[in-house]
Amino acid sequence: MKGFLTTLADPKRLTIMLIGNIFLGMGISIFKLSGLGNDPFSGMVMALADTSGIVYARFLILLNLSLFAVQLIWGRRFIGAGTIVNAVFLGYFATFFYDIWIDALGEPQLLWQRVVTVAIGVVVCSFGVSLYQTSNVGIAPYDALSLLMRDRFPRVSYFWHRMFTDALCALICFLFGGIIGLGTLVCMIGLGPIIHFFNVYFTEKLLAGKNAPPKTVSS
Repeated sequence: MKGFLTTLADPKRLTIMLIGNIFLGMGISIFKLSGLGNDPFSGMVMALADTSGIVYARFLILLNLSLFAVQLIWGRRFIGAGTIVNAVFLGYFATFFYDIWIDALGEPQLLWQRVVTVAIGVVVCSFGVSLYQTSNVGIAPYDALSLLMRDRFPRVSYFWHRMFTDALCALICFLFGGIIGLGTLVCMIGLGPIIHFFNVYFTEKLLAGKNAPPKTVSS
């Protein structure tokens, strides 16, 4: 609770985190628009939501509540304002932007249009993740899972823990009729380097003068 209250005292980091989540929601909506697959976790949530008949944003909150229980028990240091914003509002951000794209542009029809849409989604998502995570005011329940696994099994690098959770989500997505495609593959292997680029050349400079966030995600 002390860590959560501390984050509320830093309006700059809170603003950067909020903007990051908005961009992340925008990126998820762009991936969905492409029709070539989303990041594994979002794709899984969309597939499960469609199967259950619960709207995506609401289902995401319900799932995050379950994951938050794990985070609350073993990963309280990762909880902050960013955890709440991501868990509760990300689905609504994604839905809001997706409705805008559909009304204004419609779904891309040609393959090259879909590929370009995926490329745009990668950049937008990476930018959002960089802002949201580097602001260091709380990590989403799903993102905390691989960090908790890394702490419990330190001989295995974070990369492999994250790959395991993403692969599991991709499998569940596939089993429940979700889309697994180019967008999914790009998210699994391509987001990291672009997020790192934004961290080094934009977000960390934006946060200059603040205490450097702990290197929990890229280690």
